[in-house]
Amino acid sequence: MSTQALVQEWLRLDQNRTTRDEIAQLATNGNETELRKRLATRIEFGTAGLRGRMEAGFSRMNDLTVIQASQGLCAYVLQHVGDAKEKGVVIGHDHRHHSERWALLTATAFVARGMKAYLHRGLVHTPLVPFSVKRLGAACGVMITASHNPKNDNGYKVYWGNGVQIIEPHDKGIASSIKENLEPGVDAWKTDGLLENPLCIDRTEDMIRLYLTHLASFSYTRELNVTTDVTFVNTSMHGVGNRFAAKAFEVYGLRPYLPVEPQMEPDPDFPTVAFPNPEEHGALKLALETAGNHKADYVLAQDPDADRFTAAERGSDGTWTQFSGDQLGTLLAAWTLLKYQASGEPIEKLAMVASTVSSKMIGGMAKREGFKFTESLTGFKYIGNTALDLQAKGFSVPFGYEEAIGFMIGDEIRDKDGVNATVAFAELVVYLRAQGQSVSSYLTELYDRYGHYKTNNSYFICYDPATIDKIFNRLRNWPATEGSIRSSNASYPSNLGDLPITAVRDLTNGYGFDSSNIPSLEPELPLSLGHMITFRANQDGIGLTLTIRTSGTEPKIKYYLEGTGEDPAQVTSLLDKVVEKLRVSWMEASANGLREP
Repeated sequence: MSTQALVQEWLRLDQNRTTRDEIAQLATNGNETELRKRLATRIEFGTAGLRGRMEAGFSRMNDLTVIQASQGLCAYVLQHVGDAKEKGVVIGHDHRHHSERWALLTATAFVARGMKAYLHRGLVHTPLVPFSVKRLGAACGVMITASHNPKNDNGYKVYWGNGVQIIEPHDKGIASSIKENLEPGVDAWKTDGLLENPLCIDRTEDMIRLYLTHLASFSYTRELNVTTDVTFVNTSMHGVGNRFAAKAFEVYGLRPYLPVEPQMEPDPDFPTVAFPNPEEHGALKLALETAGNHKADYVLAQDPDADRFTAAERGSDGTWTQFSGDQLGTLLAAWTLLKYQASGEPIEKLAMVASTVSSKMIGGMAKREGFKFTESLTGFKYIGNTALDLQAKGFSVPFGYEEAIGFMIGDEIRDKDGVNATVAFAELVVYLRAQGQSVSSYLTELYDRYGHYKTNNSYFICYDPATIDKIFNRLRNWPATEGSIRSSNASYPSNLGDLPITAVRDLTNGYGFDSSNIPSLEPELPLSLGHMITFRANQDGIGLTLTIRTSGTEPKIKYYLEGTGEDPAQVTSLLDKVVEKLRVSWMEASANGLREP
């Protein structure tokens, strides 16, 4: 379609004056390049929904694309879910610009088709939506949020009736349904009177109360919680988490934490952080300063929609250690195991899940202790569904995680929950303090028991998809040497940091291959639309695992590197060498114009 035709189509469909004027002004200025970027493609429905920059255009997040997504989702649900009108949809939103309006527009689309809309009033954290879907027996759920993305982004996250983010075939089916429902309904833009419509139901306070009761059921050391002298500082990164984290502390019997006041209240402009992701370097600066001023012991943090969590500990010398996602995963897994063992339930009925790019330490823990450990593809839509599959087979699955500081605790919410993880970690701290231990000393104890696992994870930034394809195609067309691992249509590198590569698994669509799965050589995990290759190398008691993949939401080539061995210093040194080889030889970062954080 010509640019002029695209502009006319946008102006025909869009009734939002601001975004209409954006496109009209670009057309007046003759900005062909920008118009093609905004209008020539549609925002892709994937990674459990939509996510993108808030501005005019079919490829962006705005009133029109939210209406179209909602109409398509509603039509798909009505077609595929029995009694969908009565079951309804749960809708929540965070504090970002336009989030409240888009929640109203979403509810309007469902109500227009005769479906109940359980619209949460006010700001909620993401985990409340899947929790409410399960408790209300809803057909699906929608959360308007862009999690920890930059302030100019927003998103539309979709949950199925099982309370898990959507996967195939629903994602493709919904995407097709959206394309079949692009024409806004007669009253699609009208939200006046929506809250008085009998189909638009408010169960917000009921769900929050039940959610907090649910959290309280996990408390294990309530007597210690009440009397502990541990001091916590907490930041919600200008997001919605403070309200829920403070209440969670209360129901656990923990004395209130010290909030990072400049970041305590929701602010869609995130004024004190360059990037509102607690994983990013420098994101905890204010929290650590607050903790230092108050001589606090631990810093806790949730991302803006409070589905992720991280923590830091003050050492005896006053220096701070921020735990990685894998370290927190190991700690929370061990805490879960301790509580499960105390319950007296059979260990062979326990299962835990982690994404395939996360540390293999829980696998080592499972092997020694006798419980089941299962890997899934990256993302909680896979972790959650894997947990449900295990549960259907008779396993109890009280924990799952991914290294990107996402943690699933309990069997109610099959998604990451930063508030649940916050109080679980805080209670572990209290328990360890009563035993005369710190979290760091406990982590060392776990390494001594289950093996030393060291990780080095990061990413390269690349805005050109063709360059990314070229890099991965080069890795699949490596010059064959003795010991090279080859599939029917690829030849991979033969060594990794001076260690021979012993196994390769390629989960990329069109290249499905797992050299260790003999005789079929087919991977057990499903294939990914993006690039994703895992290399394993072993020699003389040292093991390496490197996974390289593209991101579904960001212009990044991510890598996840882990080493195991008896000598932690030797393993750390080897990881540094591997990263350098990855940068110079495999990625050709300089020649390909790749940036690093």
